[in-house]
Amino acid sequence: MASNMAIFAPLYQHVMRWSRHRHAERYLGAMSFAESSFFPIPVDVMLAPMCLADRDRWLRFAMIATAFSVLGGLAGYAIGFALFDAIEPWLRESHYWDAFLTSRRWFDDYGVWVVIVAGFSPIPYKVFTIAAGVVSLSLPGFFIASVIGRAARFFLVAGLVRAGGQRFEDALSKHIERAGWIVVALSALVIAWLMLR
Repeated sequence: MASNMAIFAPLYQHVMRWSRHRHAERYLGAMSFAESSFFPIPVDVMLAPMCLADRDRWLRFAMIATAFSVLGGLAGYAIGFALFDAIEPWLRESHYWDAFLTSRRWFDDYGVWVVIVAGFSPIPYKVFTIAAGVVSLSLPGFFIASVIGRAARFFLVAGLVRAGGQRFEDALSKHIERAGWIVVALSALVIAWLMLR
């Protein structure tokens, strides 16, 4: 790919530097919290490089991501429960509105099981945390489902990176541009599918 089209490689290099920073764990915790309620960038982009930078601490990094993501999910729940009237105009104008409506229908049909799926999958988890608060989903059920879904995702990502080791880092560095565009395409397909449902 032409160098003037390179987007993900420079971002990857920045994230790798952040992942080796002495405050990297704080950054990971902050990103994990924010991503569950309002931040658009997935935690994996910080978690994976941190596991590459210090593979012996992959369990600790996965636990930090899980714990702060669940806390952020509770914040999203609180936003939906207490502040939805304030954020609804913005949500209607955002590209998350159709996903929000879908999440409400899914809660009616499947209850807390939806939270597990949203916590594990590329579906925007933040939309489901807010929607859970709007529909007053069982808070204990929401908490348990969030722990299961988020832990399954982050421990899987961290474990795969740990198992892949240097070969994984070399392959990722070499193919980061292609991988980034594949993730963008898959995310677009998921959003399009949600909108058509």
